[in-house]
Amino acid sequence: MSLHALSPTASTLKTKLESFVNTRCIPAEKLYDEHISKFAGEDRWTPAAVPPIIDELKREAQQLGFWNLFLPHPLPDHLISSLMSSSSDNKIPIAPSIYLSNREYGILCEVMGRSSLAPEACNCSAPDTGNMEVLLKHGTKEQQVQYLLPLLQGKIRSTFLMTEPDVASSDARNLETRLTKIVESDGRVRYVLNGRKWWSTGAMDPRCKVALVVCKMDYSHPSCAAKQHRNNAKQQRGHQTIVIVPMSHPGITCVRALTVFGSDDAPHGHAEVSLTNIELDESAVILGEGRGFEIAQSRLGPGRIHHCMRAIGLAARCYELMLERTMQRQTFGKFLHEHGSCREMIADSRSDLEAARLLTLACADDIDQLGAKGARDKIAMIKVAVPEYTSRVVDRAVQIFGGAGVSSDFPLARALVGLRTLRIADGPDAVHKVTLAKLELRKAKKRMQSKI
Repeated sequence: MSLHALSPTASTLKTKLESFVNTRCIPAEKLYDEHISKFAGEDRWTPAAVPPIIDELKREAQQLGFWNLFLPHPLPDHLISSLMSSSSDNKIPIAPSIYLSNREYGILCEVMGRSSLAPEACNCSAPDTGNMEVLLKHGTKEQQVQYLLPLLQGKIRSTFLMTEPDVASSDARNLETRLTKIVESDGRVRYVLNGRKWWSTGAMDPRCKVALVVCKMDYSHPSCAAKQHRNNAKQQRGHQTIVIVPMSHPGITCVRALTVFGSDDAPHGHAEVSLTNIELDESAVILGEGRGFEIAQSRLGPGRIHHCMRAIGLAARCYELMLERTMQRQTFGKFLHEHGSCREMIADSRSDLEAARLLTLACADDIDQLGAKGARDKIAMIKVAVPEYTSRVVDRAVQIFGGAGVSSDFPLARALVGLRTLRIADGPDAVHKVTLAKLELRKAKKRMQSKI
């Protein structure tokens, strides 16, 4: 079967999605930017700063069947029951119009990636999709009803707090945010969370109501010295844990908005966040103490497919603009496309796009067939290769456009910034190259041993 193959239903949906992105989302980008440009300073992070056009697009996406397409399988019955029991909310869809494989969704993700607004309009944008997948796969019924349901409805947004300003966070063992466990005399367990995070995408968004926080267990409190906890402490000490924290908690403070190459990306953006003496109970822990790495890995497999295919869609849009530009502008008595150097850039860009697309779809197909663990090599490959390939495509487009390419008149400069950032997000290239090299060496060792 071709990696590009879609079922008739999925193919029809793709055609409709292409029309929605091209005729509604891309033209709306100008309205979105014009609205947010009216706000300055702290006002850029207020409800009024959220462009009304995004809610309009969300309503259209719901009606057209584009809502929550990232969901891998049917939702649990208790979520549907909770939705139906609330008469005011049961008109908001939470189940997708069709359940897609990772490969099929990847194809549609490329279409969404052509516009900066389409993923959010379809409730398929990061970090919400990753957080929803975590809650769907690992959350308790109570956690799902309280947090997953409103996320699926698009009523709230979320953030994922992992990276820290004082340590190299690409090695999760370095994290310093601590979750101190305290066991009361009656056996009741409570926790106190302290730390500092940054590059917390979406934390300052006025619609963000919940944070998933990666922290390390701390069993230093005297109450954990009892015999029944000593062994557990020894096994779990230093292990990563993920907890759910409402953004309304007084111990959470958004210290400042961070800029990416000078842009704050309001009203969503990225923040530095302080976590001070946040008291939590056992209901805030996802899956259990010391299970954070396991959760994070399950979150990143499909998530990297989404990131990469959106990047390919964005680069493809820039590539098409580049082609048009070469047929509209002349230098030295020739159209740009008539110059040999320009034709070389076109050929290289087409090759980079197709290589990135095929590698990512092959990875998605492996995840469908083997699971994320069985596709670890290709997951590492696409995280390194796709941002590089797509960045090259957009960089060539910028060069063809000249001064216009680095202006805000076209999407090229913003695209180049986003793709460069992707080489750091979810772990830098070097980490994934190490992972890939280890896997390849392990395979080689097995081959060598089989010959003995």
